[in-house]
Amino acid sequence: MASGSGPVRYESIRYEVDGPVCTITLDRPEAANAQDTRLLDELDAAFDRAGADDAVRVIVLAAEGKHFSAGHDLKELAASELAAVRATAEGKLDHEQTMYFDRCVKIRDFPKPTIAAVQGACSAAGLMLACMCDLIVAADDARFGNPVLRMTGAGVELLVEPWELGARKAKELLLCSETLDAAEAERLGLVNKVVPRSELAGAARDMADKVALVPPVTARAVKDSINHMLDLQGQRDSWRYHFMVHQYVSNTATALHAAEARRDGGMEAVKAEQRGQRAPSS
Repeated sequence: MASGSGPVRYESIRYEVDGPVCTITLDRPEAANAQDTRLLDELDAAFDRAGADDAVRVIVLAAEGKHFSAGHDLKELAASELAAVRATAEGKLDHEQTMYFDRCVKIRDFPKPTIAAVQGACSAAGLMLACMCDLIVAADDARFGNPVLRMTGAGVELLVEPWELGARKAKELLLCSETLDAAEAERLGLVNKVVPRSELAGAARDMADKVALVPPVTARAVKDSINHMLDLQGQRDSWRYHFMVHQYVSNTATALHAAEARRDGGMEAVKAEQRGQRAPSS
């Protein structure tokens, strides 16, 4: 498939190919790039498009605005249409399997190298998404966290933290609802490089240009080999195990009561949770 010459506009992302590099940009800055159905559908389609384009050797996953992604769009999850789909345990499992688990693993297994360019908040499902990429370049204002345990969840669908930080620091991050700044994330190996915010796009492009010098067949083989090593260590099985633990916890009485409170509390409760704060009681 031939490369497109100019930017392609979707509703919730931007897609642009420049030489061997495809940049896919999350484009919901007014919602801190929270991941709703449209964004996830378009992101999946964009990766398919980049995968089919022989001119593309590297994908940069970037984000418009102050933040990379605050996580899943809690407002949409509380809306009647999607709430109806997720009203049963079976419906919730099917939705999260298809939209979250499978699509994230698809990016992790994408045959071409991927680089996440992260600024501002990279939280919960935002962290999960960034960690599906092979490399991460962070702005110096980036901060990483997963406050979902305080929202009665067992973390998001793929528990990436133990694999990125090690078991001890992962427990601290999750159980204490800590936030890592960019420098600490680099020290712990969560990100490859930290640069000033104004240099983020350029640094991600410089890294992509270096990666693009590797012949595609070589890049694909080495990426697959390293991912296979992680699978032999149990990464994929551990993600699958946690996904089912996540399903169990999300259907406990505590979690169901909290979900009902979110629906009753409306946008105030949703915004509080997206900030990682306890929603006010009614």
